[in-house]
Amino acid sequence: MEVNDALVQNLANLARLQFNDQEKEIIKQDLQRMIHFVDKLNELNTEGVEPLLHMTDAINVLREDEVKGSISREEALKNAPDSDGTFFKVPKVIKKQE
Repeated sequence: MEVNDALVQNLANLARLQFNDQEKEIIKQDLQRMIHFVDKLNELNTEGVEPLLHMTDAINVLREDEVKGSISREEALKNAPDSDGTFFKVPKVIKKQE
């Protein structure tokens, strides 16, 4: 695949980006290097290699549920800007229409 100005302009248009001439040249070189890298990967013999779906063979590795302590209500409300001693108090955001 050849990376030319038309391809860079099309990609920039699709991505809603604008490049000056110097940036277009840098983008062209970067795209060409990426394509060259993928072409190198295509040279590898992958005959008999299973596709990799996950990085490990572990399935549903979950931790055990453990009951742990939590902070007390007083500690939770200690730094609250406003509370009634039991709950956080917040400003109303929904107004009733009459």
